[in-house]
Amino acid sequence: MITGVHHILLAAPPGSENTLRAFYVHVLGLEEITKPPELATRGGAWFRTPHRPGPGIELHLGIEDAFRPARKAHPALLVHDLDALAARLRAAGHDITPDALLPGHRRFYADDPVGNRLEFLEPAPLR
Repeated sequence: MITGVHHILLAAPPGSENTLRAFYVHVLGLEEITKPPELATRGGAWFRTPHRPGPGIELHLGIEDAFRPARKAHPALLVHDLDALAARLRAAGHDITPDALLPGHRRFYADDPVGNRLEFLEPAPLR
């Protein structure tokens, strides 16, 4: 019955929108999308993968007054050039943590600027 994922929501602290935009747009290459007016008053920011065939994936960052970063729960985002993304993250001052424990994939973890854990992975080449 489930046909896909519309969006993933992560929490963020009040006043972090510009920091989030810098990371999700300029480092990860997502596009910011306009929140509906009735939701924009709550703060936060919404992002989407650049347009390709299909609707893309949305990542919503919602403001939470008693914010605590997600340290275990996380989105796992597929990428097509894991090494290039790792280089971009490092160049922007973000640490990455490689993890080879998922068969058939290369992957690493990194934190967004407010401390939420993110997983990035791509299928491993066939041998």
